[in-house]
Amino acid sequence: MRIGFTYNVRHIEVPDIKNPQYVKEAEFDTQETIDGIASALRELGHEVIFVEANEDCFEKFRKLRGTIDMVFNIAEGINGVDREAHIPAILEMLGIPYTGPKPLGYALGLNKAKAKEVFQANGVATPKWLLVNSGEEISNANLSFPAIAKPVGEGSSKGICAKNLVADKDSLVKLTKELLEEHRQAVLIEEYLPGREFTVAMLGNPVKVLPIIELKFNDLPEGMPKFDHYEAKWVYENPNRPSPLVCPAEEGTTLGDKIKDICLRAFQALGMEDWARIDVRLDVKGEPSIIEINCPPGIMPDPKQSSRFPLAARTAGISYPQMLETILISACKRYNIAYTK
Repeated sequence: MRIGFTYNVRHIEVPDIKNPQYVKEAEFDTQETIDGIASALRELGHEVIFVEANEDCFEKFRKLRGTIDMVFNIAEGINGVDREAHIPAILEMLGIPYTGPKPLGYALGLNKAKAKEVFQANGVATPKWLLVNSGEEISNANLSFPAIAKPVGEGSSKGICAKNLVADKDSLVKLTKELLEEHRQAVLIEEYLPGREFTVAMLGNPVKVLPIIELKFNDLPEGMPKFDHYEAKWVYENPNRPSPLVCPAEEGTTLGDKIKDICLRAFQALGMEDWARIDVRLDVKGEPSIIEINCPPGIMPDPKQSSRFPLAARTAGISYPQMLETILISACKRYNIAYTK
């Protein structure tokens, strides 16, 4: 097949949360990841046509229309809180098939508040929350502490640092004002759940739950909050330190079934397709709640990088090329396209 491969590339490699350009591009993929995906697609027998998801991509896709069979989409988008929906919307307009959900699914997945509204409407447990556009809105709000504040429309833990876990209202007001100033978007204030944390890869059509991953925070520095914040994911999680990821998780049959069930319901509620990764945390009673859903999830090909979705696939006995092939086959099914290689 002729596969259009669309992506955003990161130009700054060294993680530095004090570098505005790095933070802006934190969701983007490295050239190494992009090359690795293209290599795996070629290994499957496909021709790969690169389309960087920049401001020129509409014209590139328009010229490619009718000459490519499918677009493999890992683009994060470049502007606005609905940016992950931009490439799918362009492809919808041009009538070009692509992997992943419709534009609305991508937009809902990135907008944490709207996703929670959908979860609540569908009976999917999620931590209590409040969306604010100013620090003053917090003053009269009925909040429980500790709480976490985060930008409403960011991925890859952008804007979700260790300091975002706060213990009182004054600290929350101060943090919220900082986040509003830095990210120029509404801030989601969320109840902090004290239990274990998991991330769950979903793959295929019909979708299947891959082996569950538990995130362990035992090796974080003393005093560092035990949740999946920016520092935990991008600073302390690296090949030179013990991996915080346990796969398959030791969750037991009952809890495992509950996690799988809530993730399947969340996947369906947001209209996800082909693949996604869902973050789950247990409440004080040990019951799972959905934190957020990630599509497209990160898929770094190097096993040493502990990329979560490929880790779950490998644990299930699915190689990296086979993982990509399953995504393509799933999308082909939806479009009634014969998959060939």
